[in-house]
Amino acid sequence: RWATHGLPTKENAHPHQAEHLSLIHNGIIENYKELKEELLKKGIQFRSETDTEVVAHMVAEELKVTPKPIDALKNVIKRLEGAFSLAFIVDSIPDEIFVAKQGSPLVVGLGQNETFFGSDITAFVNFTQKAVFLQDGDIAQVKADSIKLWDKTGKEITPKITFVQWTPGSADKQGFRHYMLKEIHEQPRVVSATTQAFVKGASLDLEALGLNKIDLQKTKALHIVACGTAYYAGMVAKYFIEPLLGISVNVELASEFRYRSPFFFKDGQTMVMAISQSGETADTLASLKHAKENGCQIFSICNVNYSSIVRESDSALMMLAGPEIGVASTKAFTSQVLCAYLWALGAAQKLGRISDDELASIIHDLKALPLYLDQALNAEEYIVDLASKLYAFPNFLFIGRGMSSIIALEGALKLKEISYIHAEGYAAGELKHGPIALVDKQIPIVAIAPHDHYYEKTLSNVEEICAREGQVYGIGDEKDQRLKDICVQVIPCPQMKNPVFQAILSTVGVQFLAYHIAVKRGTDVDQPRNLAKSVTVE
Repeated sequence: RWATHGLPTKENAHPHQAEHLSLIHNGIIENYKELKEELLKKGIQFRSETDTEVVAHMVAEELKVTPKPIDALKNVIKRLEGAFSLAFIVDSIPDEIFVAKQGSPLVVGLGQNETFFGSDITAFVNFTQKAVFLQDGDIAQVKADSIKLWDKTGKEITPKITFVQWTPGSADKQGFRHYMLKEIHEQPRVVSATTQAFVKGASLDLEALGLNKIDLQKTKALHIVACGTAYYAGMVAKYFIEPLLGISVNVELASEFRYRSPFFFKDGQTMVMAISQSGETADTLASLKHAKENGCQIFSICNVNYSSIVRESDSALMMLAGPEIGVASTKAFTSQVLCAYLWALGAAQKLGRISDDELASIIHDLKALPLYLDQALNAEEYIVDLASKLYAFPNFLFIGRGMSSIIALEGALKLKEISYIHAEGYAAGELKHGPIALVDKQIPIVAIAPHDHYYEKTLSNVEEICAREGQVYGIGDEKDQRLKDICVQVIPCPQMKNPVFQAILSTVGVQFLAYHIAVKRGTDVDQPRNLAKSVTVE
């Protein structure tokens, strides 16, 4: 396991040993330096640079005066500051593992004479669907056939068993070379499952969308907080929530939101919406707690039921993307955009801001979206060939207008994440305000140019690039001769009139491009360097 503190070396890797025990840990111990100084004064020698080894030695020292491991653990965690989940095993009791949770996620899976634990149910969903989600302050004693649990007050409690809906095999590659490729191909199924869950005939299921537990009438402003790809899903959502609901929407990185002092209307008139695939993103969770303390309504869009963010929310919309294993998010992004759109449509329906005919027309198009996504997947053969021509370039630009400008940002992020190529996404209208200075023959430019009401403006921007010898690769209608005439190559993308559905379709092209360039460069597509799937620390 790579280290949070120190270099990713063998010495810093988990597990960490101390006298008679081994310990693993996820999170950050903020006061580890002070604790380490105490241990150094006792003559303890350290083999790593990590905060984890400090905890291991603290437990070992506590066991000398408090022989029962569970009691020693209770005493040690009282002194730890930060967010963490940890587990240790003592050599004298090899059939028991002792675990604790504070801030970072921890879930225990109960199988047939075997027990699992990890930060996410995807770690063991292929082995058991029975899970126990630990709360902050909980500690547990785990055996192969049992679990004992204590809450933060030290009281022993009965574990609450949750039956996970994900099916065995849903976290397998199922014949695909990488999880990411499988997850790109799963997007038509995800859209179909989402439609079946939230659509009732020509209307929407407002209860399933989580709209019955929030007060839309008094909501004057909406803050969307998220990180990474989920942040871009929130930025897409701003384009349709504001006109549908007639309220101001602010989309902000959770890592910034939590540390500033945003203005909140009183008495729950401000709603804060979190978007998170895992439901455990540390900064997003902290932002929700900050908003809750200030009297805001809390709503979340999440892929993991019973996760910390869902539990912290007044109401939640559960995505139906299924387990996403690849670090670079694909199907979760399209699911987040679609779920936010259905939520906004449902909210508009509840507020009387959309007619029955308008809603029925959108739902009619939604039911066709999986078929269009299947067509979008057919572009892979073109992109494999294109990737072999582009993989060696060290820099890329992605451009678009409207929602396509956000898909440009998402495309650049995907390429950075898995191929380690420097890439930037820009609104095409911003080119003259700086980025056009980068344009030459040595930087491929991916232009997302669907047939929407920005089309003429986008084409004008592409022509400006071509006039400066820029090499433009379009994503658009394969029948669009004007786009073909000015691009080196066009990645075919089906066209839909609905701009949200079109944004989802355009996403497939940038996902495939990032994936096949990364494969050509020989990188670890599913587990890129320095990245984790669920960012459970700051």
